[in-house]
Amino acid sequence: MQMPVQRPSSPARSASSRSSKQAALRPANRGRRIRREKRAIAAMCALYCRAHHAGSAEAARLCGACEDLLRYAHQRLDQCVFGELKQPCDQCATDCYSKTQRPRLRAVMRYAEPRLRWRHPLLSLLRLIDKWRAR
Repeated sequence: MQMPVQRPSSPARSASSRSSKQAALRPANRGRRIRREKRAIAAMCALYCRAHHAGSAEAARLCGACEDLLRYAHQRLDQCVFGELKQPCDQCATDCYSKTQRPRLRAVMRYAEPRLRWRHPLLSLLRLIDKWRAR
């Protein structure tokens, strides 16, 4: 389902009232595709954190830095302008992530995506299909 196009706000309004108004106009994305992307990024963060930050492989929780990154990624997916029609994040032309978060997320994806195939094969297969569809 495609989200309706929003009308641009008038330039006479202040920037703070505009941003709060725009956030109120567009509800968070809750479709199947966005939920699958959230599951994938959560699995990738877990793989990365377990290998780089946790002392043992039995750690079930993410460290604080990875938890913050995952929360930030989920917020960005909730506010994605493409919604259910989005491409995979590594193929998207829009930079949703800030300049400070982008390299961190890139490092997580670079490490975890090849390993995702063995830990979460179905999720990895669905991501691969999404990439092929986006071409």
